[in-house]
Amino acid sequence: MCGIFGVAGRNIDDELARKCTDRLYHRGPDAGKVWQGNGVTLGHRRLAILDLSDKGIQPISYADGRYMMVFNGEIYNFLEIRSELEGIGYSFASDSDSEVIMAAYMEWGSGCLDRMNGMWAFAIWDSATGSLFMSRDRFGVKPLYYTFLDDEQTVIAFASEIKALTPLMTQVRPNRSIVSDPDRIVYYESTDECVIEGIYRFPAGSFATFDGKLRISRFWNTLDHLMDLPDSYEEQVEMCRDIFLDACRLRMRSDVTIGTALSGGLDSSATICAMAHLSKEDPEVRMNKDWQHAFVALFPGTTLDESVYARAVTDHLGIESTFVTIDPASAIDRLGDYVYLQEDVYLTSPIPMMLLYGALRAGGTIVTIDGHGADELFGGYTFDFVKALADAKTKEEKDTVITAYIESFPKDGSNMAMKHPSAMGVRLDETKKKLADIRNSRRQPYKKVRAANDPRYKKMDTLGKTLYVSSHETILPTLLRNYDRYSMANSVEIRMPFMDYRMVGFAMSLPWKSRLHGGYSKSIIRDAMAPYMPQSIAYRRTKIGFNTPIVEWMKGPLKEYFTDITGSVSFMNCDLIDPADVKAQINRVIEDPGATFAMGEKAFASLYPYLWEKEFLKRV
Repeated sequence: MCGIFGVAGRNIDDELARKCTDRLYHRGPDAGKVWQGNGVTLGHRRLAILDLSDKGIQPISYADGRYMMVFNGEIYNFLEIRSELEGIGYSFASDSDSEVIMAAYMEWGSGCLDRMNGMWAFAIWDSATGSLFMSRDRFGVKPLYYTFLDDEQTVIAFASEIKALTPLMTQVRPNRSIVSDPDRIVYYESTDECVIEGIYRFPAGSFATFDGKLRISRFWNTLDHLMDLPDSYEEQVEMCRDIFLDACRLRMRSDVTIGTALSGGLDSSATICAMAHLSKEDPEVRMNKDWQHAFVALFPGTTLDESVYARAVTDHLGIESTFVTIDPASAIDRLGDYVYLQEDVYLTSPIPMMLLYGALRAGGTIVTIDGHGADELFGGYTFDFVKALADAKTKEEKDTVITAYIESFPKDGSNMAMKHPSAMGVRLDETKKKLADIRNSRRQPYKKVRAANDPRYKKMDTLGKTLYVSSHETILPTLLRNYDRYSMANSVEIRMPFMDYRMVGFAMSLPWKSRLHGGYSKSIIRDAMAPYMPQSIAYRRTKIGFNTPIVEWMKGPLKEYFTDITGSVSFMNCDLIDPADVKAQINRVIEDPGATFAMGEKAFASLYPYLWEKEFLKRV
């Protein structure tokens, strides 16, 4: 896991190259190096995970110097690929996955990407052909940005983060169509647009060649990899279990300490319980046995605190928990740095996530294996039930969906967004009508579905289509971006077994009933992993989520911070926002005793462009 930078098409000043590369220091504090050849510059910041020796330092060469590469990510099945390559005559000087990528590219060209199970963004310079090969993993877990340094687009620069490219640009201007549009600040990550004009996002699941002209090709489309699943739900559960356990097994390969950011919800709990189960079997070579590190975010006195559930998991496994109290007052002075490191505009404060992953790093845990992706792939959000109602045909099926919906809310009515339906006296049939009304009237801020005309997408049921879009075009791409920044800002690598390409293909092939079996959301994950988990967690219905208790913070410990901002001259002069409207929204949250989470989130999101301009735009 690292930060990469490069320029192809002309030489640039060595000092400038190092300045750009060093803007990625947080992604790789273990080593930094810049290499320059004939018309190409490659820079790298290293976070050492595999082969901690100097042999793993990049840029790294192969084939007597023909190839030079910079790489960010991990290839989890590198041992299997390496063994196959050794069988046909290749040799390796290091124990890293980096060399394996170059040998695989030398042998199979772009076909090597289909063999890789991992997350990556890399660039390989071929001195024999004078061309650059770049690729980004199937789902865009690892970031990659690029810009052209001339009008003819014959000189390209690329980097892991936007801030590493801006020193090369003559003008750095905000992309107002994103930054100033409250309806777009979430759903642009799957496009090529960025918050800075002239910088583009390299597409996920793609590769490119550059030899004076950029040619981008797509190598992965999930719809090409849907699976023929057994009809029996029980057999589907077994298949799910096998894939998930193997995904976790591969991600436990590490030469540094690993752990988990544990919430006490189903997804992170399933992940650490899978790790515990796998560690009891005969561990394979390179599987790190030092995995017993659970870090739990504490939100004392708020509805977001899930520590009791997290403790139930660690007690079940017989391991210790490290509880990280999320105190906004202790971190507010660092919010500016967090905004700079995050780079993009977003809905919520990054404070809780930055503090949690900072605690992981401080505690000596360099790699964390987390449960991200399950909600989007398997249907973990309450609005998914609204969609599933369209798939339910019989009364029994409809009641199954409604039960899952009702039981997803806390019984005490303390949910951030709305109260538990039963607490409001809503009967089953009334809830059914309410959901149907929501489905028929719900405003959809994201209109474009790129797969809309694909016959395989058209064959999916309503819930399947919803989750396909959530996973590939809206929610999940944004989540992957954010967690890359939260973790890498603290020099921590996140691995996500639910994002294994086999898990994604499996999830996208499921019928809606297998996701809501028995009236449980994500039922197939629950039933697959229940043998290894506390039953109270495996079949816990309520969902809270890792977020910011922004209403409590605005009313309490951060009230003065927000009122000071909205009274400042720089705030009133910011032309990325409507200062009067933003101030009114924030004051409404502070003053209204009934302020909801949705109100707080909207108010903070409306403020974010100002924070972004002040803390990011003016620093790059």
